[in-house]
Amino acid sequence: MNTFMIIASVFAFLAAALHVLIAYMEMFAWEGPLARKTFGGTPESARPFAFFAYNQGLYNSFLAIEVFVGLGILFFSSVAVGSALVLAGTASMLCAALGLVLKDNSFATASAKQGSLPLLAVIFMVLGLVL
Repeated sequence: MNTFMIIASVFAFLAAALHVLIAYMEMFAWEGPLARKTFGGTPESARPFAFFAYNQGLYNSFLAIEVFVGLGILFFSSVAVGSALVLAGTASMLCAALGLVLKDNSFATASAKQGSLPLLAVIFMVLGLVL
């Protein structure tokens, strides 16, 4: 494993950790102060969407798990399999961030926060694989 892949792994880990936090807010703390500060609104206005937020949190947790498993395989077993899982997870995170801003550009800041770590992970992982 080369330096680019190690740097990619750090960004991938941070992206996955961020998605764990987001999943926690969506699944278990949707009406709480951190989620309301992050996503806006009041607990009362968020309550009707709790089911949908929980479902979205599952998706975010699956992406984080995919990246964590990929990192484990990358470091302890197979560079090919691990890097494929890390790339699949972080590229999916990046696509979700792009989809957010493409649907409504008023979410550009949120998209940048959500997508910057996965973007860096993808860039460095690709560089690590081709160089």
